Amino acid sequence: MARQELARFLRGRRAGLRPHEAGLTTAGTVRRTPGLRREEVAELAHMSVDYYTRLEQARGPRPSARILDALAQALRLTPAERSHLFRLAGSTAPPGSDTVRRVRPHVARMLERLPETAALVTDAAYGVVAWNPLAQALFGGDLARGTTNLARRRFLGQGRMHPTSRTEEFGHIVVARLRRSADRYPHDPRLTALLGELHAGSEDFRQIWRTHPVHAPGHRTKTLDHPEAGTLRLNCDVLLVPEDDQEVVLVTADPGSPSVRALNALAARAA
Repeated sequence: MARQELARFLRGRRAGLRPHEAGLTTAGTVRRTPGLRREEVAELAHMSVDYYTRLEQARGPRPSARILDALAQALRLTPAERSHLFRLAGSTAPPGSDTVRRVRPHVARMLERLPETAALVTDAAYGVVAWNPLAQALFGGDLARGTTNLARRRFLGQGRMHPTSRTEEFGHIVVARLRRSADRYPHDPRLTALLGELHAGSEDFRQIWRTHPVHAPGHRTKTLDHPEAGTLRLNCDVLLVPEDDQEVVLVTADPGSPSVRALNALAARAA
């Protein structure tokens, strides 16, 4: 635990946060400094003033994850600042309480710059939260409604799911990720509802769930039967957006292959 650095970080963020930014009213009060007072941070974080003061003076014990989360909320820290706070305290920042469905602007712009690559972003519950035109042409027009969930597609047959050579393997990948998400977000109502649907509606899902599969994102190849483009041999690569627990799925074909020509034709029509 880096006590001195943690103390400096807390003091700096407290001094830089204005009362109205923290939801405090200051009408009729005289303040010597523009930032928050220690007692205000302590109240917002639901801890004693003495405990918080000792943290700022590098005299406090190692704070728990609950205390650190409360401080991050009280000081309105960004996700990067929250992670830094945990590192200074000698801990690893756990994910937030709910799965993240927003897509960061730089991730969305990356999808736009990949016209010959089918690209989409999935959240921790396998909901599709962003995609580019080629991904829509490749995986189905219902992506445009923004309600597609790949786990529901795989196990419940909701939406267009073209058969692939790796459909069975994909089921294990889906269940492995959903198991991790269930541990990380036990109070997320959307995820809880999804798992209830899958358990109730798919014996295949229940059987795989019982095996506790473990899979890491990486490179895979698959053969996909597309109603317009025919049989495609595709490469699938996954990039992580760890701060939001999201995955960017990139689908390409080998240069010079019949599949890449078919993908390019789909891309031209999608454009």
